[in-house]
Amino acid sequence: MVNSNTSQETPNQTDTATQDHPYCDRDHIQVRGARVHNLKNVDVDLPRDALVVFTGISGSGKSSLAFGTLFAESQRRYLDSVSPYARRLIDQVDEPDVDAIEGLPPAVALQQQRGTPSVRSSVGSVTTISNGLRMLYSRAGVYPADQKMLYADAFSPNTPDGACPRCSGIGRVFEVTEASLVPDNTKSIRERAIAAWPPAWQGQNLSRILTTLGYDIDKPWHTLPKKTRDWILFTDETPTVPVYPEYDIEQTREAIEKGERPNYMGTFVSAKNFVLHAFATTQSPRTKKRVSQFMQISECPECHGKKLKKASLSVKFAGLDIGELSQLTLTDMAQKLEKTARTKIADDTPNREKAMVAQRIASDILSRIEALTRLGLGYLSLERTTPTLSPGELQRLRLATQIRSQLFGVVYVLDEPSAGLHPADTQALLGALDELIASGNSVFVVEHDVSVIKHADWVVDVGPQAGTHGGEIVYSGPIAGLRDVKWSHTGRYLFANDTANHQSESNTRQPTAWLKLANIVRNNITGLDVTFPLGVMTSVTGVSGSGKSSLVSQALVELVNTALGQKTATEAPVGEADLLEQELETVTDGEIVAGMAHIRRLININQKAIGRTPRSNLATYTGLFDDVRKLFAATKQAKACGYDAGRFSFNTKKGRCPNCEGLGFVSVELLFLPSVYAPCQVCHGDRYDEETLAITYRDKNIAEVLNLTVEAAHEFFVDETPILRALEALLQVGLGYLRLGQPATELSGGEAQRIKLATELQRTQRGDTLYILDEPTTGLHPADVSLLMAQLNGLVDAGNTVIMVEHDMQVASYSDWIIDIGPGAGDEGGLIVAQGTPSEVAQSKDSRTAPFLQV
Repeated sequence: MVNSNTSQETPNQTDTATQDHPYCDRDHIQVRGARVHNLKNVDVDLPRDALVVFTGISGSGKSSLAFGTLFAESQRRYLDSVSPYARRLIDQVDEPDVDAIEGLPPAVALQQQRGTPSVRSSVGSVTTISNGLRMLYSRAGVYPADQKMLYADAFSPNTPDGACPRCSGIGRVFEVTEASLVPDNTKSIRERAIAAWPPAWQGQNLSRILTTLGYDIDKPWHTLPKKTRDWILFTDETPTVPVYPEYDIEQTREAIEKGERPNYMGTFVSAKNFVLHAFATTQSPRTKKRVSQFMQISECPECHGKKLKKASLSVKFAGLDIGELSQLTLTDMAQKLEKTARTKIADDTPNREKAMVAQRIASDILSRIEALTRLGLGYLSLERTTPTLSPGELQRLRLATQIRSQLFGVVYVLDEPSAGLHPADTQALLGALDELIASGNSVFVVEHDVSVIKHADWVVDVGPQAGTHGGEIVYSGPIAGLRDVKWSHTGRYLFANDTANHQSESNTRQPTAWLKLANIVRNNITGLDVTFPLGVMTSVTGVSGSGKSSLVSQALVELVNTALGQKTATEAPVGEADLLEQELETVTDGEIVAGMAHIRRLININQKAIGRTPRSNLATYTGLFDDVRKLFAATKQAKACGYDAGRFSFNTKKGRCPNCEGLGFVSVELLFLPSVYAPCQVCHGDRYDEETLAITYRDKNIAEVLNLTVEAAHEFFVDETPILRALEALLQVGLGYLRLGQPATELSGGEAQRIKLATELQRTQRGDTLYILDEPTTGLHPADVSLLMAQLNGLVDAGNTVIMVEHDMQVASYSDWIIDIGPGAGDEGGLIVAQGTPSEVAQSKDSRTAPFLQV
């Protein structure tokens, strides 16, 4: 293995080459003995005031070095200097396992994690542009003649001064109606007419309370007086009354008069209050899903979705209230502000002071918007909520804000900033990174994109493989030196012949049929006719925001599902943000006019998480854990103890640790510090009780099996065909480094998507299946992309169709067909710019994708 700062296999050969490089005369960050996750006691020196790219195949350890070691240590040092009270407000990372780091400046991490989704977090709040806009309306807005000036807070939906009183500043109201709460009004209350009430005992309890209150629970609902129905469904009263479960109204009245002792005292809650309270407070996804079906969301009738009080909305600028201006795309907003921002204020200008304030604030907002549009985000609006943004969009918003902050002497650590970016937009991203460095900062980037790696001043290649076979520094130095490192997967793709990986014209497969869609309407796609080839691999390309996902992942999926008689799967909402996101989804219009006779099945493999809690993991999702548990239950030890397969599930009471209930960790509350999760002291993170852990299969207990990587498990279960099939599928999509028990909450969107693909690959191929994927190469090294392409090609060769939204030109160039959407983003997109084989699209003069195709 190559030592750090070397470009050959022999250290002595490269010490002189590295010393001649200009970065060796500057200050370096020196890392010694890093052992975070799979890092193997690595030493590495990194230049400051430079673009340093950390690369390597998925799971090699590059994020462990950049984020888990460098950023974590920088944050730890900073937190040591702040008060315990302030510390508890900061989301802390774990202290890194490293011997020493010298020369480390303060670090800012721009990761793709979005944190807790909030309906109040928006493009405007993340970029702070909304603050400037509020000041503009407060100080320079046109007020009605009889209205006093409002402070900036009055233009914020997140303050009492500004929020619309009806919707509390959300712009939408969550309502329940009699029709939603009582879907079948011919039923009686005893027959569960009020479907929204909780099932089982709690629902019966509420019915019994109504009997005590004198209501007839055996009459059909529609025969009850409206006043009675309204009180039962909508009252805020919560009377507590005696309950006699077996008595009718008369018997209950007599029992109360006699002073007979009740079975218990019951408190009534209306159906409306039960639903709203349960949705707001429950931690159970199942309960959340159940009650959400009884809720309706509509535009607030008072503010009409603009979130503010009437007085605030009466103030205008450029003829628009602040709600209307916030709904414009950033590009359109810039046009509205440009006149004010560029106006020169003469000495005799009327209201000169107000004009100067307007000019200065508008100019500041305009420069912030320009930083965003340079990063390809001009199609977003300020009011767009962050839960509806992709991780890449969110990271670029934060990046643009940092460029404006004009900090210097900082290390910015970024996580795949090119994710979700078209190559044309990547050039603008590189310009933004160069700005940060020119301002006196260092930029450390975890990245797979070849164009970003080629732009780097210094490359740290981690590997050579993933998981236990990674965690070493394959190379650290200027990019040219990587050419001679034979161990490097990265070097192979950086310096390969540009035409080595594309699909030659002679190898392009011919369509077996065509799927024709007409008059498609979805988001920025309006009245589009499009034809997809069947029996081949198609890449749908275009700049970010051009309409690719609207066409493929939304319209195409919904129309094909409808044609197949299937309902498009929607995940249960787990909060206001999810509900609003579903409500704001536009409806697809259009039709399929030909080709459905050739499609028998649709498989939509997206990047949504495979589970929302740590109880969902790789082994449970793929189904291989069922077979593993059966193996343990079939051992002599298990049979002697009378254990079945359920004993080996950490989700049931039979065999899980009673202290942590099978989670493996417990939450520890700390005074003045944030709660931390610590391994369970009873099971030490193993999830199971001692009796269950005593059962072994080939000398490993169930917890030890869950701790195996996919690669290690493949060797361990070599004779178990059903388990082997699932493991081989996971290996084929480059996930050999993941642990079988790796919680769903620790997986990236790209990893989740490839797990779904692997789950599908292990099934018997039937042909005539349409596979739809949304950017399947996200988070993948070019070497892993080749692995993925081999699997997708296998699906096509088996008689299936693959259609994917993709920015990776390696993938697009290797496809049989390309449909390029654009030409721009938002309102400037939604059209087919070019389509055909890669070589045909590459000839297009109008396509922004054409120059980047490897043909």
